[in-house]
Amino acid sequence: MTDLSPRGQHRRRTLQAAAALGALGAFGLAGCSGRDPAPESTFVLLDGSKATTADLKGKVTLVNFWATTCVTCVKEMPSIIATYQKYQGQGFETLAVAMEYDPPAWVLNFAQSRQLPFKVALDNTGDIAKQWGDVKLTPTTYLVDKQGRIVKRYVGEPDFPALHKLIEELLAQQA
Repeated sequence: MTDLSPRGQHRRRTLQAAAALGALGAFGLAGCSGRDPAPESTFVLLDGSKATTADLKGKVTLVNFWATTCVTCVKEMPSIIATYQKYQGQGFETLAVAMEYDPPAWVLNFAQSRQLPFKVALDNTGDIAKQWGDVKLTPTTYLVDKQGRIVKRYVGEPDFPALHKLIEELLAQQA
């Protein structure tokens, strides 16, 4: 029997909307499972040296787009440092990419005062953020596998225990 009361009609519309969102969500997740290759990028590091996406192959890499003025970025940085320190000896790399609008002097001061143990790059032109999916929100973090494919994208602070589990799975895979 169909409930034609206003309450029944509302419930049916709500269930239809939920089903539609569920279908869209499943479709969206299916699109992310293909492990697209990380974009070819050249990163200019704080020390003036350069690194490329190709240099990351053979390692599991966390690429973190951040800014010194981003409260969540500053909050998550100790966890990113701890993650790097936990896995660096196992073939794990971290690359923190400062956004175009972040003054280089502020980035250098932050990296030095917090003793960031990983590579920090400046995206002075915004080209790297554009190459990586037109990143606008910080923090945005990508986890890249040993083959140079993007496995996961996080907007906002990651769930670090879940991230660590995924890193361990990727580190256990052959290059």
